Amino acid sequence: MNTVTSTVFEGPLGPILLTFIDESLVRLDVAHDGIDLARADIARRLGVVPEPDPGPGEPLVAELEEYFAGERRSFTVALDWRLVRGFTRAALEASCAIPYGEVASYGEVAVMADNPRAARAVGTACASSPFSIVVPVHRVVRADGSIGEYGGHREVKEYLLSLESEVVMGERVRSSA
Repeated sequence: MNTVTSTVFEGPLGPILLTFIDESLVRLDVAHDGIDLARADIARRLGVVPEPDPGPGEPLVAELEEYFAGERRSFTVALDWRLVRGFTRAALEASCAIPYGEVASYGEVAVMADNPRAARAVGTACASSPFSIVVPVHRVVRADGSIGEYGGHREVKEYLLSLESEVVMGERVRSSA
């Protein structure tokens, strides 16, 4: 029997609901509309109300704190992909190959996911990612370089891209000094 738990990380973007099945992250929700709505949505999707328990989320909370402090570039948490299928999963997995501080177009990610004509589907996959931030769909942009949307919260995408850009630029300045 799987144990479904959740915890809340209070980050610079507001509350983030982290939901785990056993020790694997099944969903990360930047709770723009409130934690209660995010909990209700995950309960509907999984068919069970997660038990509040910070234990499984402690390692990811530490990694998120490091990420937002500019000290972490990737995450080590195990992912439970049960809410993601088919091309959506391929597109999300491909987005993990985009280096920290860089971007790739929807079309480039489609090629990386072995479906070069599926740029629009990449956009849909990114918008429905259950692992935003951890799976860096914020690094996927339009072909013209504009950042596009981010689940209806463009300001979150702008924040994440700006954070990563500032870290990379700071490293370049320090290394050239």
